[in-house]
Amino acid sequence: MRRRSFVSGLAGTAAGLGLAGTAAPATAVAASAAAASAPGWSAVPVPDARPGARLYGVAAAGPGLAWAVGVEGLGNVGEGTAVALRWDGAAWSRTDLGQLASTGPLTAVTSAGSRAAWAVGAGGLLLAWDGTTWQKTPYPGQGGSGTTVTDVAAASDGRAWASGRHDGRAGLLHWDGRHWRWCAPLPDAAAPTPGHVHVTPGGEVWVYGDVIARWDGAWTVIPRTTGIRSTVSGLLPVAHDDIWLTGYGYGIGGPPGKPPGVVFERWDGTRWSPVKAPYGVGLLSSVGGDPLGRPDRITGWDFWDQKRSHYLRWDGASWVSERGPEMPETALMTDLTRIPGTSAYWSVGTTSFYAGTTARMHVERLG
Repeated sequence: MRRRSFVSGLAGTAAGLGLAGTAAPATAVAASAAAASAPGWSAVPVPDARPGARLYGVAAAGPGLAWAVGVEGLGNVGEGTAVALRWDGAAWSRTDLGQLASTGPLTAVTSAGSRAAWAVGAGGLLLAWDGTTWQKTPYPGQGGSGTTVTDVAAASDGRAWASGRHDGRAGLLHWDGRHWRWCAPLPDAAAPTPGHVHVTPGGEVWVYGDVIARWDGAWTVIPRTTGIRSTVSGLLPVAHDDIWLTGYGYGIGGPPGKPPGVVFERWDGTRWSPVKAPYGVGLLSSVGGDPLGRPDRITGWDFWDQKRSHYLRWDGASWVSERGPEMPETALMTDLTRIPGTSAYWSVGTTSFYAGTTARMHVERLG
């Protein structure tokens, strides 16, 4: 599921490592000091929530309208309760989910214009924003065994796409402006359910996670050998022979007892090659492009500098570090989105790996 999976998985890592109190070695401290806080990145107040709160997804229609979704009341047992926020140009406020508030989080949200948005949540929940509130939206097979949705993304023409599974086959759900319909499933009947979906500015549709594929009326699967305990968290297809992939992995042994390592790769049309990131111990959680779909920003978490969010910015030749504001707790950002018509960004996440009382929703803004 979008963003949620890696945050939940890291809770065990935190417990095993005692992350909140980990001190950086002198070399890492020096490297952190050399990278100044990013100009313009600042924390933005969010409404109170029950303890154990996290934001997993964010989307923006413009400077005066955005949405963020996640969970509150997340404990060591149970899935918590869905939470949805709305930005009105001045402040974030809660949107009343009413009867839609169900066990489990909302894991992703996408903007489909100034009055429309889509969100997905635990149990295959699919919601539509009608300009005032969230409403459940039915889709073929909803609630049935072997059918679910995991992520949603809107195209500039008003269409939308949701990754998921239907009748036990990995696939893609399409909104044509009036109805949701399943596309043909991935050709491999054993293909794992894609956790995410991405629509490029040009309208190309990609699914990714444990499988990476492009849909254009037929499927083109991009081969990739998944590393041991490796998670793909972001995909930015710039061209068919230029794709950026972000994530994290544990390697042999895995947690507890060791932090994750950054997974960062680039596809050249023939093979995946590793990309050197400004830090190697930690994770990359999402990647965003500029209005033309070219590389721009990446959210991440640096194991040796946990109390500031760590972003990567593409300077035209390489990825360089940007830092968020100093935090009294962990700053773990899970998703980001460019604010249309501007160079500004929203980024959302949480203040703790733990599911208990220390986790609070956290929002940062660039610009």
